Amino acid sequence: MILNRRRFTPPHAVSLTGLRQGPGFVAAFTLTEVAVAMVILAIATLGGLGFQYHAAKHTRIAREQIIGTRTAQLLLEDWKSTDGSKNYDPSTLGLGFSSKLESSVTESAGTAAYSITVDNVPMQISLQWTDRPGNPDYDDPETGDKLRELSVTVRFNESENIPPVVLTTYVRIYAS
Repeated sequence: MILNRRRFTPPHAVSLTGLRQGPGFVAAFTLTEVAVAMVILAIATLGGLGFQYHAAKHTRIAREQIIGTRTAQLLLEDWKSTDGSKNYDPSTLGLGFSSKLESSVTESAGTAAYSITVDNVPMQISLQWTDRPGNPDYDDPETGDKLRELSVTVRFNESENIPPVVLTTYVRIYAS
């Protein structure tokens, strides 16, 4: 093998096409090629970071909605256990619900609002009940039993546009 003092080219070297080679030239990338490669890499990196940001944001929203749904389900089940009492008050459960923030009660409907923070997620809870008289499918004219609709709405205090969680169930109100 003969060594050239200027440049050593082993016999198995691959020629880089498109690059100038010869005396005085070294095989390398041009500044334009490096800049284009960096722009492509930056776009790919920003796309990956954007995906990660949105994935984390939607994971947090889903977590808050799960917490809100579980809280609403707990309240509905407990409220049903009182036969849909008009005077139901979740602040007596000892779970951290505030006392009534506001309430409105009529003969056939009522609402009450509470607040709670669960796992660092502040929520506003609204309880609504409505008597549904006059429904022949559910009302019993002989006994006077009626159907009462119970609804729990959970709203979130965040600035995000997280939709509220609304759960509704029905209980039979016995006339006797």
